[in-house]
Amino acid sequence: MNLLSIREVSKIYANHKALDSVSIEIPESSVFGLLGPNGAGKTSLIRIINQITGPDGGSILFGGQTLNPSHISAIGYLPEERGLYKKMEVGEQAIYLARLKGLSRADALKKLRYWFEKFEMQSWWRKKVEELSKGMQQKVQFIVTILHEPRLLILDEPFTGFDPINANLIKDELLGLRQKGTTIILSTHRMESVEELCTHIALINKSKKILDGQVKDVRKQFRSNLFEIEYKGTSVGFANALWTGFELVETRTQDDHAFAIVKNLNNSSANDLLRQLLNDVEVISFRERIPTMNDIFIESVQNNKPLEA
Repeated sequence: MNLLSIREVSKIYANHKALDSVSIEIPESSVFGLLGPNGAGKTSLIRIINQITGPDGGSILFGGQTLNPSHISAIGYLPEERGLYKKMEVGEQAIYLARLKGLSRADALKKLRYWFEKFEMQSWWRKKVEELSKGMQQKVQFIVTILHEPRLLILDEPFTGFDPINANLIKDELLGLRQKGTTIILSTHRMESVEELCTHIALINKSKKILDGQVKDVRKQFRSNLFEIEYKGTSVGFANALWTGFELVETRTQDDHAFAIVKNLNNSSANDLLRQLLNDVEVISFRERIPTMNDIFIESVQNNKPLEA
């Protein structure tokens, strides 16, 4: 079942079309990567989902209902631009922001104590925000964003300012929230985070959706049919072992072994290739080269030509 259905949504600012009939289905309990280069339209879509602005065309369903103000309390939003008040004490500010999300002061205190202890932040309570590092401020804002246990969590570049340890801490929390049923939209340029966390993605470029689907299916779609092989034996023996269904793309030697990249031309199986090689060389390692999300992002954007007028 889809938590969010974005149907033919368009948004125009003066003479600029930020979104052009974008349709995206976001399943419940998914981590959905909303990807695209700068200026593609991602932020415009996020602002529409948060009801900061409205669409100029199309519609959005939240849990099967037309998106409306009653859904705001079910959404948590961590924007890329940080919005903490630097002169306020951390604890009071966290309580204030929690109450804006509908929590009573007592409930906010109870939940904040839990998260501050979990993240070992108890000593920060009476510090002013300006005394905290960028990463520490980010942890405070992350806690406030998830405190009301939203059904939909929208994170815009959430790992900015984090060192690797704290980035992994937040990633673990996101995976835990997903297991409990939270749907997460992750907008980021860090493709390694997409590969680690996302179950589904949509790629927007020049105001249009150009690619979407489950991450595993998208990566299969962009398979290059290339295999990387490390072996012992002569390059002549290796080349002779290949038959017409395979092409030797690259080869190099190192010490007493060699490396080769072979292209599968006829959709033969990996086992077919291995059987051919084992008669002539000793195979040390063998793997298919699957494109990374970074490769897919670059290829999709570069190949996405503007429509002719």
